[in-house]
Amino acid sequence: MILINPNRVPFFTVIMCTFNRAHIIKRALDSLIDQEETDWECIIVDDGSSDNTKEVIAQYLENPKFRYMYHKNKGLPLSRNVGILAAAGLYVTFLDTDDYYLKEHLKIRKQILQVYKDIDLLHGSVDIIGNKYVRDKDNPRKQIHLNDCAIGGTFVINRIKAIELGGFNNLDFADDADFYDRAYKSQFTVAKTDVATYVYDRTSPDSICNKFLSK
Repeated sequence: MILINPNRVPFFTVIMCTFNRAHIIKRALDSLIDQEETDWECIIVDDGSSDNTKEVIAQYLENPKFRYMYHKNKGLPLSRNVGILAAAGLYVTFLDTDDYYLKEHLKIRKQILQVYKDIDLLHGSVDIIGNKYVRDKDNPRKQIHLNDCAIGGTFVINRIKAIELGGFNNLDFADDADFYDRAYKSQFTVAKTDVATYVYDRTSPDSICNKFLSK
């Protein structure tokens, strides 16, 4: 069942999936609060946190723009799908708890989508903190630059098209690249912006990319 709030259709639904990130989640949430663009809602999907995440985010949940959902250990791709199905926005996008937006991030994306209304999937470059390279999903012995990757945090997807595609596949690594490839093969109109307003922090040792970098 698709859960839609009939009283509000924001331009963006920002989906933030979290698991035991109480120590860092406020930076990401504050960067969303500070956006110059205000036509958004945020769904926080808690994938079974056992730390004090709920207490840390309590102040944000007082704002009706924020919603909180909890389930146990589905993993990032399926947690993103839960957020997509619950979204009310015209477009769904993502903000990982390690990362944060620059203040103009959503504003610039909205401007692009309002001019080019046929775009189904918009993605972009990132401002990287830390290691700029990650393991190639097709060749584990090769390292590639992150700006040559499809980075899920930067995706802005037409919500209906995301649902029609079936969301993200439940992969341990590169589920965003898999989504991108399936969208392209399904003849989504795909566009990329080089304006790097998504800050991708690679310094957290328990990030998914860092886990697989060492394998």
